[in-house]
Formats: sequence, C-alpha cells, structure tokens
Amino acid sequence: MTISASWNDLWTAALVNHLWQSTGVVLVAWLLALTMRSNRAQTHYWIWMVASAKFLIPFSLLIDLGEWLRPALAAPTQSQTFVTVVEQIGQPYRQAQSWAASPTATSHGAGLLPIVLMVLWACGSMVVAFRWWRKWRQIRAVVREATSQEVAADVHVLSSPSLLEPGIFGVVRPVLLLPEGILDRLTSAQLDAIIAHEMCHVRRRDNLTFALHMVVETIFWFHPLVWWIGARLVEAREHACDEAVLESGCEAEVYAEGILNVCKFYVESPLACASGVSGSDLKERITRIMAHRATRNLNFYGRLMLSTAGLAIVAVPVTFGVVHASPIGALSATTSSAAQDTEAKKPVFEVASIRPNKAGGGASVRFLPSGFSASNLNTRNLLMMAYGIRSPDLVEGMPGWASTDPFDIEAKMDAETFEALQKLPPKERSAQRRAMLQSLLVDRYKLKVHYETKEIPIYELVVAKSGFKLKPSTLAGDTDSSMGDGEFIAKSMPLAGLAMTLSAEAGRIIEDKTGIQGSYDITLQWAPDQNRAPDDTRPPLFTALQEELGLKLESAKAPAQILIIDRIEKPSEN
Repeated sequence: MTISASWNDLWTAALVNHLWQSTGVVLVAWLLALTMRSNRAQTHYWIWMVASAKFLIPFSLLIDLGEWLRPALAAPTQSQTFVTVVEQIGQPYRQAQSWAASPTATSHGAGLLPIVLMVLWACGSMVVAFRWWRKWRQIRAVVREATSQEVAADVHVLSSPSLLEPGIFGVVRPVLLLPEGILDRLTSAQLDAIIAHEMCHVRRRDNLTFALHMVVETIFWFHPLVWWIGARLVEAREHACDEAVLESGCEAEVYAEGILNVCKFYVESPLACASGVSGSDLKERITRIMAHRATRNLNFYGRLMLSTAGLAIVAVPVTFGVVHASPIGALSATTSSAAQDTEAKKPVFEVASIRPNKAGGGASVRFLPSGFSASNLNTRNLLMMAYGIRSPDLVEGMPGWASTDPFDIEAKMDAETFEALQKLPPKERSAQRRAMLQSLLVDRYKLKVHYETKEIPIYELVVAKSGFKLKPSTLAGDTDSSMGDGEFIAKSMPLAGLAMTLSAEAGRIIEDKTGIQGSYDITLQWAPDQNRAPDDTRPPLFTALQEELGLKLESAKAPAQILIIDRIEKPSEN
C-alpha cells in the first residue's frame, strides 16, 4: 500500500505540474499572438504550434537534461533568488502528492480513485483516437477509388468521384485529391488559385504539423485549451496559405470566388490533417482576401521577442537542472570521504549509563548543560525525542518492549563538546543534542531506520476563544520539563515544544499554529484516557488545554515522514 501510494503521489504531482506549466505556455502564446496580430499568419501558426508541442515535452525532461549537462558545463554558482524562483515555477504543486493517498484510508479508498481516473482517461483517448481513425479510413477509401489526373502540380494528382473538396492527403507522400468535374464548376483561373493554395499546404508540411497536434488532442483530450489551440492552428494555416496565394500574383476576386464555389459544391475534409480549402471562418476569410491588407514581416524586435520567449521556455528548466544538480553532484563526488569525516565529527556523549528502571514513578527528562538525564523513560519516547517525532503513529516497526520497558539514562559529554555546543545558537544546539541521542541509540540500541512519506490526521494547536493565558518565562537557559501521569511541567518552553510533547498523549502529531513566539513556564494537568482512576476529577486533555492555557486542538491532515524501524535491540546494562 505504501509503494502504491508513493507512485500515485508522484504521478499526481507530475501531471498537475505539467498541466500547469503547459497552460502557462499557452497563455504566453496568446499574449505573443495578440501582440503580433498585424504580422503574418505564418508567425501565428508557429506560435500556436510551439504551445501545442509543449504538452508533449514536460519541463522535468529539460531539467534532467540540465542535470546531465552539468558536469560538462561546470556552471558557476547562481544566485539563490534565481534558483528559488525557478524551483517554484518548476514545482508549483509540490504538495499535491499528499492529496493522492491517505494511509488512514482503506485500500479501496487509497487505490480506487487513481484507477478510475486512469480508466476514464484511457477511454477518452480511445474515443478520440477512434474518431481520427474512422475519418482517416473515409478519406483513405476515397483515395483508393481515385484515378490519376493530368494537372500541373508539385505532387501527384488524383481525381475522385466523391464530393470531397480539393485537399492534400498524406504526410510522407502527399497527393492532391480533386473531385471529378471540378473544371465544370470552377474556371481555369479559379482552379489554379485553389491548386496554389493546396501546394502551399504541401510546402509548409501542414499535414505533418497538425498530425502532431492530433496526438496532443488524443492524449490531453480533457484539457479545453488543447482543442482551442487546434482551432487557432486551422485558422492560422488557412490565412497563411491565403496570404501566400495573393502574394504570388493571384487576383483576390478570382481566388475568393474559387473558395466560395468549392464550399458551394463540395463538402469539407473530415480530417484536420488532410488540408483542404474551406477551413476557418469562411466569412472572415473572404473579407480578409478581398481587403488584401498588407501584413508585416517580423522586424528585429519581433524576432527578438519570439527568440527570447522560445529560449526562455527551454533555457529556464535546463538552467535549473544545472544549478539544482550542483549540491547533489558535489555530495556524490565526496561521499566516500566527506561522509566518513562527518560521522567522525558528529558530537557524541563521552559516557552513558543505561539501566532498567525499578523504582517506578513518572517519566522525567532533563537536558543538562553537560549531558542528558532521564528516569523511567521507555525507548519509544527516547527515540521520538532523538528524531524530533511528535506522535507514536509516526513510527512503525516498534517492538512491544520499546513502549513498556522503562530505563534510567545518564549521559555526559566531554569538555570540548560542551564548549562547542555553548557557542551555538539555541536551535542549532538543540539539533546537536538530538544528534547525540541518535548516536546513543545507534551505539547502544543497534538502531537502524529509514523514512517513508504518508498523509496522516493531525491536530493543530491554536488559540482558544477564551484567549491565551500563559505569560512569557523570565528564566534564561535551556528548557527544563517533566512529564508525569496526566501532568506536564516545563520551564522556558516555546509552544512548539509543548505541541511536540503533547503529541504522544494526544495520539496524533500536534502542529503549532498559534503564531505565538517566545518561551513560557507551563503547568498542565489532565485526566489521562488510560488508567484513569474513578475519583480523578481532572478534565480531559482537550478541556484542560482550553481552561488552563487558553489553547485548543483542531483536527486537520498533513503529509508527514514516517520513521520505519529496520532494527532495534534492548540495550545492555552498564
């Protein structure tokens, strides 16, 4: 189930990112086409073709290309601002994968939705592909029944008894298909203009480029902008051929009458990749042809704008791949030596005594300036403390004795380590202390772990309507806390520390969402859910938080890393 959820997460995030990025490119294409509306239609056609092709090229491939090129480029370090901006563009929905699966859901809930969506997509793609195939067969049958005709053209000309309009069929070896008796309905000059229009389609490879867009429509049939791009491509290609025919010296009136006669007597090509004559808005086309407005070629600034946009689409993700790969490359190049050096320099306790607790009582934990002291502390809580884990449900593979067998622990650091820690800021000092506890677990408990990411239910710690009731602590120094049976006392503790400590009691991870900074002296008493005495008049934890501290817990969901225990042993007594 975990592996399935992981794959679902990856595919969901990748698809959302790709669709978001492709939609952004379509928006850029629309702005470019709007800016260059007075330029030639051929320019518009290639703008829309690039927007279509983007759906087939995920930015992730270009990022991978940048990572592959990095060793050869040896790129200098880029500014962190640039890296951050590009990373946000490349991964706008990074957290989307956490919505794809929930470990608390049933196997049907976790796996059914992706399967249903995949089936719907496959059915839609097959329907679209079948429509294209059926229309292609219709034209193919017409071509097979056609006979050769002697007409001056750049490709082989066939005459068909059907009423299909003149058009180009085929990609590799295109042929011009003319209906029988067309000379009885068009004048010689009109037919020459129509043939010139079709030869323009051949030179521009319009059948090939639109066939590529049909692939995009088949794969991304559910995206409305894909079909909108298709309409823009048909419109731009017909206008481009109209411009080419008129620029070749054909009279506008003769050409317009030829198109109208074709539309009057013949039916439009059913397949967009079999270029005909009557595509696009006929009334608007005839108006443009008769007006025959002069269109501008791309000037220097237009070419610069298009070049810059095209270069940015490719260069930004490739550059991100080069820059983002640098720390990974640097790490992999020095793994054998630097990693060993890091392990050697990690601070550890000089001496540590671990003995089974026989006195009983409540659990007590103290981070002393020179070490660590704990009594009646089970291994589960020690591990959670060492790895900054706020709830037991974030740990899997824990043996039963780790939650039931308490130990007394006394650990001290040497003078050099003590002096080094005192020079660190509080957050870094706390991180180093946790690292020392991790080393203790590895050394004495033979601990081996790895992480997996899942979405889990959590609680959010927020201020209650009654108002926040704690006052800032006047004590300086590290946090001092103790946890008993339904009692928690702490000195100089931030609310994030309170959230972490109460996670074990609440049975869920608690996230501090109060936004309140600073440290506080905290005393909290509640009736524990388990082993509650009949005469215990203390309120439940949720009620105690509101009445005593002015805080409350609200249910939510969030992705979290689950610590998987691969190996752990009882420590030997010393």
